[in-house]
Amino acid sequence: MLAGRRIVLGISGGVAAYKAAYLARRLIERGGTVRCVMTASSTEFIGPQTMAAITGAQPLLDLFGGDDVSPHTNLARWADGIVVVPATAATLARLANGLAEDALSATVIAAQCPVVIAPAMHTEMWEHPATRVNVATLTSFGYAIVEPESGELAGGDSGIGRLADPEGIIEVLDSVLGGPGPLEGRTVLVNAGGTREAIDPVRYIGNRSSGRMGNAVAISAAQRGARVILITTAAAPDHPSIDVVSVESAQEMADAVSQRVGAADIAILTAAVADFRPVVAAEVKLRRARGVPEFQLEPTPDILAGVAAMSDRPFLVGFAAEVGSVDDALAKAKEKGVDLLVANDIAKVGAGFGSDTNEVTIIRPDGSMDSWEMMSKAAVADRLWDTITAAMTDGTST
Repeated sequence: MLAGRRIVLGISGGVAAYKAAYLARRLIERGGTVRCVMTASSTEFIGPQTMAAITGAQPLLDLFGGDDVSPHTNLARWADGIVVVPATAATLARLANGLAEDALSATVIAAQCPVVIAPAMHTEMWEHPATRVNVATLTSFGYAIVEPESGELAGGDSGIGRLADPEGIIEVLDSVLGGPGPLEGRTVLVNAGGTREAIDPVRYIGNRSSGRMGNAVAISAAQRGARVILITTAAAPDHPSIDVVSVESAQEMADAVSQRVGAADIAILTAAVADFRPVVAAEVKLRRARGVPEFQLEPTPDILAGVAAMSDRPFLVGFAAEVGSVDDALAKAKEKGVDLLVANDIAKVGAGFGSDTNEVTIIRPDGSMDSWEMMSKAAVADRLWDTITAAMTDGTST
């Protein structure tokens, strides 16, 4: 099962590198989360930005110059599995002899997870005694070798050495990983976006929430094997494991959550729900010529509190958008009785509504906090699910 699995795709410098783009897409369609590591020579055959666009993350290209002090070990620890496509003769030699000379070889050598290697090269190189010894050595390491096929090669040649069919490579990766995703059999409820509280048929009270964080949480859950119920006011992702329920107002969202949360094992409430709504909304468009209208406001339903008060509630994670200090979020975590609260300062550059990145603080029931660095919302979602899975496994919210 690839659903929910974190896969590192290593790309080395052969003409078959272009097939890595197709492989990455197919892995994602099967529910995997893919990150790439590329050799310098591979970028002569396929651009890093192509892989970034497909996977949603910039490939690791070099061991030096970035913010991460140990990018290869961190990527290796992140991975549930590594697949090297294509593996050139030079890459096979480096891996077989433990030569961590580039980001790809260093990542593979640092890994403790299953490794699948799909070589591709000219026939003479594949049949060379050194290559055969290297393949035997890698097999002895426990690596799965997907041997090349016969067919057309670069430069008009033909013979054995052509990269194996990508679907066959996926089958091998699937078999070596085995087992279900970490959320297989779980139902997850996520709400997302900002609610709109009608003033008249045209206007509303709302906020700037884009729903991106909630979408990222839903996608990450689906990739880990969960069935996801996404209740949202925003544009939703298209994923076979995500059931989308579109709503607009806080009341509609509260009703949708109430009707479905009983089926959920985990509820992640990311939505920016309006706290107030007009007691009465005008039935016709309000006109400037009629003067400034006056509205009496009333509270909207407290969705998070409602779920927290359930006698048999799911594991519950709330979100709190703050400006400046997280003191109010800390009080909210204790008041609501959530298992985890995710707070972020929307005033920070890169962490506000509509951004692709976020910087959050995880607050636990005992008041302890863990501040995460700025990262993509997809990365926040992945790390959040790691935290939730660990908390549910050991029976605590740590």
